[in-house]
Amino acid sequence: MVTLPLMPVALPLRVDDVGVVRVGPTRVTLDTLVGSYRDGNTAEEIVQQYPALALADVHAAIAYYLTHQPDVDSYLQERQRDAADTRRQVEQVCDQRGMRERLLARQTAQKPGI
Repeated sequence: MVTLPLMPVALPLRVDDVGVVRVGPTRVTLDTLVGSYRDGNTAEEIVQQYPALALADVHAAIAYYLTHQPDVDSYLQERQRDAADTRRQVEQVCDQRGMRERLLARQTAQKPGI
């Protein structure tokens, strides 16, 4: 009888310098992977979308998500709140209202013969 070496597999998740969880040695975030999975994509489809990912890492990350879903969901909600806060701060510093119109007007003014 063949025996299999049953050893734990290392989790392919890491926290980068700014506290973002990334998958394997890539820049792909756990947010991105979970979002794609929630959209109905399989692990194979996720690897097609993000070829830097290893299929085994995607399966392991999905297994982690399914096993720790409340914790991951809390993390993802916190990331969304942080993103919204950052967006508000940027909008306070840089007013984007009318930006498209200003750019189009500048482009029209630069075209000769119009």
